Amino acid sequence: MTCRIIAALGVLGFLLWGGVPPARAGRPEMARAYALYSSGHYKVAAEKLIPLAWRGDARAQGLLGFLYEYGKGVPQNYVAAAAWYSCAAEQGEATAQYLLGLLYDKGHGVPRDVVLSQKWLILATARTSTRERDAFTGIRSAVAAKMSAAQLALAQRLALEWAPSAPPPFGTTCWPGASAAGSVGSMVGACSAFPGASGGMPSERCAR
Repeated sequence: MTCRIIAALGVLGFLLWGGVPPARAGRPEMARAYALYSSGHYKVAAEKLIPLAWRGDARAQGLLGFLYEYGKGVPQNYVAAAAWYSCAAEQGEATAQYLLGLLYDKGHGVPRDVVLSQKWLILATARTSTRERDAFTGIRSAVAAKMSAAQLALAQRLALEWAPSAPPPFGTTCWPGASAAGSVGSMVGACSAFPGASGGMPSERCAR
């Protein structure tokens, strides 16, 4: 992927999260968190998002992952970002699937893996709205161009076999692929007993 494309990825992610109207933000707590995020009050938004994320709200998990990836209102932490994106992606949240695919492509917070990157980008492209589909398709194609035919076939098979999961019980591990995720699985497992600390923010060990 060229530097120009990579530089555009964060901008696209910001537009995807920032462009969600209150009507699509879900319950009132989620709408308030989005309003705080959109107005630049990232720390307070994170405090609102964390309990929702632990309760299994996929959009809260995805947006919280975005805050961790870019260090907005919380310390920048790619492992935490990947963990929350994964929780949301497994439930079928298209933007989180897209952003998780980018992390796998770049090796941020997860081992670099173009097959898993392509799997999530395929799913995100299929599930997103028409407005974002062209952008998602372009990134998916850029990753595919770096893959062998065998790798691409495997990614397509994994995407075809995937099915969304239900939100996990409150306070339990939401990452079903912990054994294959390395540090991501360890992070979520370590945090599974900590639905919140320090005023609703994760404990320090959950952010490492």
